[in-house]
Amino acid sequence: MAYNWVTCPSDIRNFVFRILSETKEIVKQDFIGFYIHGSLAMGGFNPNSSDIDILVITSKSMTIENKRKLAKLFLSCSNNPFPVEISFLNEEQLKNWRHPCPFDFHYSEFWRERYEDDLVTGSYQYLNGDIKTDADLAAHLTITTNRGVCVEGKPIEEVFPSIPRSHYISSIMGDFQDCLENIEEDPIYCTLNLIRVFWYLKEGIISSKLEAGNWALLTFPREIKNTIKKVVNSYANEHDTYDFERDELLILKNYISSNVQELLS
Repeated sequence: MAYNWVTCPSDIRNFVFRILSETKEIVKQDFIGFYIHGSLAMGGFNPNSSDIDILVITSKSMTIENKRKLAKLFLSCSNNPFPVEISFLNEEQLKNWRHPCPFDFHYSEFWRERYEDDLVTGSYQYLNGDIKTDADLAAHLTITTNRGVCVEGKPIEEVFPSIPRSHYISSIMGDFQDCLENIEEDPIYCTLNLIRVFWYLKEGIISSKLEAGNWALLTFPREIKNTIKKVVNSYANEHDTYDFERDELLILKNYISSNVQELLS
């Protein structure tokens, strides 16, 4: 079953509140706000497969010591039981917006081994004072300002800038190209992300994966709808498993790609 922040079971909410509490213990008086975006905010959160997407805003830039404390925290709590993707930004980075956006700290499971190596060996290859940027943040911030949830702290409209549409499109098109290439390896994630981008470019709608899939069921050509139905059912209920033929994925991919290229031209 798919959830949002209002409908999710107590174990999910308690997990998020634990992250909030332990994060505040580390950043202390610099804390400005804690916000969720992605499927848990918009709906479509699947406890068996979805990440919990979080943004934390602080009043000033972060010390290396705090970055290493945060790395230890998320190495401990992420995937136990829900994977976490979280970014920390400070107010200055938001006020002086640029794309790709600089950030202070980021964690996702992609970084697990790198952070573990830094902490175990005492090295500073990844957890250091370097200023890093992330093109995905334009999308994360846009989704937060439109569909996000403030769990604690200043209201979203007081904290986050308005992201230029061109920056948002630039951000989501990177993932769009990856999904075109990888749809056969990961048909469910890639199909739903391709549809999200198409829907935004066509109608300006910022949607969850589940919302995008349901929109496609209503609007896509009849010969593609059976593929979409399998994708949506697989995403919403992991007990439903389907095989996907290469040809049906190519038809779907080509339909979305040609429409998106037309919208961008």
